[in-house]
Amino acid sequence: QVQLVESGGGLVQAGGSLRLSCAASERTFSSNTMGWFRQAPGKEREFVAAISWSGALTRYADSVKGRFTISRDNAKNTVYLQMNSLKPADTAVYYCAASGYSLAVSSTAFDYWGQGTQVTVSS
Repeated sequence: QVQLVESGGGLVQAGGSLRLSCAASERTFSSNTMGWFRQAPGKEREFVAAISWSGALTRYADSVKGRFTISRDNAKNTVYLQMNSLKPADTAVYYCAASGYSLAVSSTAFDYWGQGTQVTVSS
């Protein structure tokens, strides 16, 4: 069982930055694609970013390209999401997830999920 715990959310002004972290409980973290999703009130959960097990490949939603960066440290079983130039539209609960599929982007391909961390961007 892979357990994921997110941290780093909070309240920030538009244009500001936050870095989210997701710590995994098992060594199998290193063999999984890791992803970040988000869900705003009244909206469906949406893909934000994913990173391959080696860290060599990444994918981003068009809405965050050039502003967000996903990275991972397999030695620490941790994946990060650096969020810059934040906008009020980025306000959501952000979820970390793990998938056994190569660079998956669909939520249905992710088997393990964290509890989420709230990110609020004020205008």
